[in-house]
Amino acid sequence: MDYVLQQLANGLALGSIYALLAIGLTMVYGILRLINFAHGDLMMLGAYLAAVVIGSAYIPIVLAVLVPTVVIGIAGLLVERTAYKPLRGAPEVAMLITSLGVSRLLQNSTVMGLSPQPRSFKLPGDLTTSFEIAGIRLTMLDLLTLGLVVVLMVGLSVFINKSRTGMAMRASSENLQAARLIGINVNHVIGAAFVLGSALAGLAGFLWAGRYGIIDPFMGFEPGLKAFVAAVIGGIGSIRGAVVGGMILGVAEIGFVGFLPPEFSGFRDAFVFGLLLLVLLVRPNGLFGTSEVERA
Repeated sequence: MDYVLQQLANGLALGSIYALLAIGLTMVYGILRLINFAHGDLMMLGAYLAAVVIGSAYIPIVLAVLVPTVVIGIAGLLVERTAYKPLRGAPEVAMLITSLGVSRLLQNSTVMGLSPQPRSFKLPGDLTTSFEIAGIRLTMLDLLTLGLVVVLMVGLSVFINKSRTGMAMRASSENLQAARLIGINVNHVIGAAFVLGSALAGLAGFLWAGRYGIIDPFMGFEPGLKAFVAAVIGGIGSIRGAVVGGMILGVAEIGFVGFLPPEFSGFRDAFVFGLLLLVLLVRPNGLFGTSEVERA
């Protein structure tokens, strides 16, 4: 039982990172119907920035978390304004292809500006402290990850449902053209979605690098793709679904490696996408998704 609970805790910690990425993906998709393949690369930039901040001097852990979150949030806005905004009104496939181009640009710029070689990522000592709770070994980083997801989910839910910008985002996700006609500044709404989503990606980069202890220019592709799977499982367009989908994916992935013979561990990615196919066969709109009518 201790082993089962330990694997569950590990899965929830991993799933929390997927959830942070999936929230950003689902916020942007809900408004623009854009699958932003550059989202994982913003996470990669957040990891590199966190490494620079941590390595420069001893600073409070709060700043090590806040700096990549804020800077990558601004970077996401710049990407939206320069790469995606000029394509408003173009076919959705044009923006999809552009997101692939932005992804490759960020990856190769990092390779040319830094190095293609992986680098070690050392957490501040306080976050590596481990302890046991009811037989489950956790680190401070695990608790930070789980706590941030809970706090951010509650905060985003309040923001989306109570604030003027949040209500404008909900209206824009229903019908962008109608939102523009009733006076909503859609540029402001889309920018807010990119800032929030990218900020969460920057935070996820810090947590991912802290969990695995290594960073490289191509590290964002796999978690970004899995976060998209988590968003689809939960029901893309739903923040609650993104969190639940991320948790399910993390627990299922860790469980696949932890409970099956070691020779199957190399097939964990195949299992992830098999789980996606299974969910879509049973619920094509995801766990919390709804059927979408054709927009006027």
